[in-house]
Amino acid sequence: MAPINLAHRRTHNLLLISKLLSLRDTASPLTLLLDSLEQPAKPLIKEYIRRAKLSKIHVTFISFETLKQPDGVDVFISARRSDKNVNLPSFLGSFIVPPAPSTPKVESSLVVTYHQDVPSVSNRQPYSPSPLPMLTYLATTIIKLHSFSHILAQKAARDRSLVAPVFGLAEEQDGVLLGRLDKIAGCGTTGIVLEMEHRRKSGRGVLEWYLLPPASHYPPQQMKEVVTLLDDNPLYRPPEELDTAAAGEEPESTFDLRLTERQRREREGVVLPYFDAQHGDGPGEGGRILYDMGEEDDFDEEEDEI
Repeated sequence: MAPINLAHRRTHNLLLISKLLSLRDTASPLTLLLDSLEQPAKPLIKEYIRRAKLSKIHVTFISFETLKQPDGVDVFISARRSDKNVNLPSFLGSFIVPPAPSTPKVESSLVVTYHQDVPSVSNRQPYSPSPLPMLTYLATTIIKLHSFSHILAQKAARDRSLVAPVFGLAEEQDGVLLGRLDKIAGCGTTGIVLEMEHRRKSGRGVLEWYLLPPASHYPPQQMKEVVTLLDDNPLYRPPEELDTAAAGEEPESTFDLRLTERQRREREGVVLPYFDAQHGDGPGEGGRILYDMGEEDDFDEEEDEI
C-alpha cells in the first residue's frame, strides 16, 4: 500500500474506532462483541466502561452470567432468571426506543457480548433464525476478538507457507482446552486483537484490524487514543516489511525512470511544436502544426518544392 493511502487509512480508521469505543454521537446503536475461551471480551468491556466514565456517560450493565458489579458501572441488573424465549429484536429495541411517545428521547447505544463457544439453545420455531445470525444482521458494528499470540502464530505459519494452527474448540481435542494456554514467549501481555466490521448508514462497510494494549500500559485517565492498527505493530509487521512494501510501489524496469532535478528543469525548458487550431483560414486549414526552423535544421527549398 502506498504511504499516502496508508496514512489516510490510519487517520480515518483510528478516528472511527475512537468514536465507536467512546460511544460518541451514537456512532453504533448496536455493537456485537464475539469472544471465545481463547480471548474473552472482558478487557474490551472494561475499556468501554473506562471511556464512558471519562465522557460522563451513564452505564447500565445487564448481566446474564456476571455475579459481581464491575467497577465504573452506574446500574447493575441481573437477568439470570429472565425469560430466554423473548423476541430478540423487540427485546433489544426496548432499550433504544422510548416506551411512550411522550417520554423524552435518550441517546442509547447497546454493546452485546456473544460467546461463540457456548452451544446455542435449540430454536422452537424452525423457520426463524438462531440468535447469532439475528444479532449479526441487526448489529451496526461487529467486533471479533482474537488473542494476539494466536494471530502472531498464524501469521508466522503463513509466512513460511505452512498450515496455520488452530486453537480452542477448533483443535477438536478431548479434555482440557490447550489453545488458551498456548502463548508465544514475550507476547502474553501485548493486548488483544480486534477484527472490526462497521456498517455505515450508506450501506458501505469498513473492515479493519486493531490492537488494544493491556490496561496496565496506560493510566485510567488516559485521554489520548491507545488503540493502534495491527499493521503498525512491529511484532506483526516488522519495519523491513514496510520498506519492502513501499519499494514495491516503484515501477519495475531494467533502467531507472526517475529524473534528477537538473533533468527535470531541462525537460520543462524544451519548446515543442504547437497546434494552431484556433485560427483557421478556411475549411481544412485549421489544426496546422507550426514549426520555427533553427540554424541546425538542414532545409533545402528546391527539395521542398518537388
